[in-house]
Amino acid sequence: MNIFSRNNYIDSSSPFALSKFSNLIFNYLSNGSIENRDIIIFCIGTDRSTGDSLGPLVGHKLEPIIKNYSNVHLMGTLENPIHAKNLEETLDKVKKDYNNPFIIAIDSSLGRLERVGHLSIKNSPLRPGAGVNKSLPPVGDISITGVVNIGGMMEVMVLQNTRLSLVMSMADIISKSIYLSLFRLSRQEKNQYILEK
Repeated sequence: MNIFSRNNYIDSSSPFALSKFSNLIFNYLSNGSIENRDIIIFCIGTDRSTGDSLGPLVGHKLEPIIKNYSNVHLMGTLENPIHAKNLEETLDKVKKDYNNPFIIAIDSSLGRLERVGHLSIKNSPLRPGAGVNKSLPPVGDISITGVVNIGGMMEVMVLQNTRLSLVMSMADIISKSIYLSLFRLSRQEKNQYILEK
């Protein structure tokens, strides 16, 4: 049985965006599906387009703190982005290097005007490149997207003319939410270990 709705949207500019979104991520991760599995945070996008830089910015912000978790691995940063040209190769490497990993895929998206600035989490893979009519393999056990601009026409131009301040703000909320969720999970595991002893 699927205990989650397929979509959860949070307005990244709302005062409680961080607590709401971190709670959503924590709920998705604490249902037992990550037990004894490596977690791969798979940040998709490129630093060459403002609107498409959400994933690499999240990776950049998480890079210093992910090292504290032995079973959490990060792919896709500003320095080493995952984009259309290397996505399949990177996915193949993940499958080769990790046994049954749990992948959290992160990417920007285009949407309706009223959804711009909203963050979404789904318990299904994301389809990178769909907004710009590229055919790439689906990625992720769960997926996190940020609606950075309006979709519908001239998508590549729209992505290149997206406000960096909006993308940075959304990257802050996503990276902090993931960090808080991982912290809560590790604390929960330690408490469980103490109780079992």
